[in-house]
Amino acid sequence: MNFHDTPVFPRGFRCASRNVGLKPAARDLTLFASEVDCAAAAIFTRNQFPGAPIVLGRETIKRGRLRGIVANSKVSNVATGDAGVANARRMAAAAAKELGTTPDAVLVSSTGVIGVQLPIDKIETGIVGMAADLQSDPRVGAEGIMTTDTHPKALSASVGGATITWVAKGSGMIEPNMATMLAYIFTDAAFDAAALDRMLRAAADVSFNMLSVDTDTSTSDTCALLASGLAGAVDEAAFQAVLTAGCIRMTEILARDGEGAEHLLRVSVRGAKDEGEAKRVAKSLVNSPLIKTMVHGADPNVGRILMAVGKCTDVTIVPSATDAWINGYAVVKGGSRLTFDDDVVRAALKVEAVEIEVALGVGRGAATAYGCDLTKGYIDENAAYYSS
Repeated sequence: MNFHDTPVFPRGFRCASRNVGLKPAARDLTLFASEVDCAAAAIFTRNQFPGAPIVLGRETIKRGRLRGIVANSKVSNVATGDAGVANARRMAAAAAKELGTTPDAVLVSSTGVIGVQLPIDKIETGIVGMAADLQSDPRVGAEGIMTTDTHPKALSASVGGATITWVAKGSGMIEPNMATMLAYIFTDAAFDAAALDRMLRAAADVSFNMLSVDTDTSTSDTCALLASGLAGAVDEAAFQAVLTAGCIRMTEILARDGEGAEHLLRVSVRGAKDEGEAKRVAKSLVNSPLIKTMVHGADPNVGRILMAVGKCTDVTIVPSATDAWINGYAVVKGGSRLTFDDDVVRAALKVEAVEIEVALGVGRGAATAYGCDLTKGYIDENAAYYSS
């Protein structure tokens, strides 16, 4: 898959971001806009304390049509009651006015601290004039939705005569079991809302759904796919392949930027009884604090791999059939630790991307999970998140 060297928007899409006073200086409000009404689909967090934008978004997306997205950082508008929902509606109305559309054509997102009322007056005032700032670099939009992210996240690729662009944020509170914290995907290919929903869920299932930084499901997770149709029809299978590849690529970008992370952790499981069991084992490995610290410390303690596999008591595990590798070096065979050079495996654990492979030898199920190591930086970042 060849992604563009510099991310670009598909035809018809632009964005703007600015500081409206939620943060001291950095960009804190983003507006994504289409020149035409778009077919759209979205999936949201399964957390049972969803933010006000999620409550509103589930209502908005039922139409299957969007003209734009407005998103703020710093304040998540979660645990804010009826006032929070009212403020989310005001945010949609302000964006709609700026874009010359109706509030039910605007998806609202908020990310940041939980339990603080949204400073809606600042947003309503600050959004005025943003339409004049709309431009073609998706990274500008990514900047306005960053919280603990260390860099804006955007990428794009071509499929047929169309373009797909991914913009996302997320670095902590990530194991969404639906999508990442905020991810917006734009295309000029022509598909209806039902097709977009089907393709988005299939792509998320093997990418964002398999991402975990810290096992925690955000209250604000949103993943949306908008199609302007300006490039015309595109083969669905080809589009699905590129969409999925881009979602996996973005998943790895998010994992690499996990709070305090120094290593990308990729866990591949094969030979499981079925795909579901492969996913459970892969998640068990990528979520284990002991696996994460093993990677961070470059400590070839392969007993931790067996522990994380073996604790999946609802999965078919045959110890004598279980093998494992660390970045291609065989470390377990038939459920027993192999004799290997500790220094060689330690060196393999020190590279930026660490892959743990496990073969269960009981079936044909396979899955890959994505995560990162656990560092002191994660502790420092989250010990003062509310107060910072």
